[in-house]
Amino acid sequence: MSLQQFNFYQQPLTAIKDSKVLINTINAHSYNVSRTDTLFQEALLKSDVLIPDGISVVWATQWLAGQKIRKIAGADLFFYEMERLRLKGGKCFFLGSNVTTLTIIRERAKKEYPNVVVQTWSPPYKAEFSAEDNIEMIDAVNSFQPDVLFIGMTAPKQEKWSYQHFNQLKASHVCCIGAVFDFYAGTVQRAPQWVIKMGMEWFYRLVKEPKRMWRRYLIGNIKFIWAVINEKLTS
Repeated sequence: MSLQQFNFYQQPLTAIKDSKVLINTINAHSYNVSRTDTLFQEALLKSDVLIPDGISVVWATQWLAGQKIRKIAGADLFFYEMERLRLKGGKCFFLGSNVTTLTIIRERAKKEYPNVVVQTWSPPYKAEFSAEDNIEMIDAVNSFQPDVLFIGMTAPKQEKWSYQHFNQLKASHVCCIGAVFDFYAGTVQRAPQWVIKMGMEWFYRLVKEPKRMWRRYLIGNIKFIWAVINEKLTS
């Protein structure tokens, strides 16, 4: 699997069509997983919009293809969508996370975006959903028919689920944004802007959550670098 096979979105977020689209993000971790998970790989490749949400992906693409691209964070997508809904008075649905986090999200959104109608659903915490789980989640979304569906189940579960059920979902923009649920709720603190601008957001998360993130960033980054070097040497 080549990094250069991915078509990274580089237009302004305002250029995303107002029709039904599947929006995913990709970083080094996602790329690593996609090399051995064919369904995840397919879900990313067939995204209507694939956002490079990882500085390592940006640097690797520049080195491999001489293509200058910019990082667009999942948080950037989230705040763009919420502002878009605020201006038109739309509806959004948060699918994922736990009841506590979703309650905080609803309360904060109510204060910051009072004319955006918000609905949430916390799916069962399990490795794989049953057919009944899937029907329940789809029905919850479709009964609300949101302008924007935010999915936060962590990668690759969220991307595979949204890809498999995309045609069944009555939602316009379907956005897989993972950790943004926790960032917005404040249950996980996002890196300061100066750290993000330095391209060190990954290091900040590693320091903040070493037990959960060490494998992704220490081993994962080495795997990513090796894959990129190998791609350069064989291309």
